[in-house]
Amino acid sequence: MTHTPLAFRHHNHRLCVRGALDSARTLCNERGARLTPLREQVLELVWQSHKPLGAYQLMDQLATASTRRVAPPTVYRALDFLLEQGLIHRINGLNAYVGCPSPEHRHPSHFLLCRACGVAVEIESAQLNETIMDNAREAGFRLESHSLEVTGLCPDCRSQSDA
Repeated sequence: MTHTPLAFRHHNHRLCVRGALDSARTLCNERGARLTPLREQVLELVWQSHKPLGAYQLMDQLATASTRRVAPPTVYRALDFLLEQGLIHRINGLNAYVGCPSPEHRHPSHFLLCRACGVAVEIESAQLNETIMDNAREAGFRLESHSLEVTGLCPDCRSQSDA
């Protein structure tokens, strides 16, 4: 049976955002980490779609939602906190950030990125992790972290291009 990731399906996205924020509040409380209003606002903006957002896009959206402009270091500090807590991932190739659907446990980030609509889907695969670790070990390479970004077309964009 094939599992279509949530971001590739039509769904109530408000539930995604609400679930991510509820989970973040709970995890930060359990970890003794301070989820400030600004950090929570940045996380909510990251979760507004399943498309990665860059820091400057976040700054623009924060400025639109507020009467004052937020300085770049402030946004980067919020992003660093969210990364440290595992609440978001950085998409290196895009220099952008996307929400993590399973922040309760640390894991490498693997993504399917749609080149047409910009949607990013995180995939978790123990087999893929093992393959990467085995190859690193065989090469005598001490793996510290890894991220994999695969670009292509999501089901909606693929069906539009086939039409």
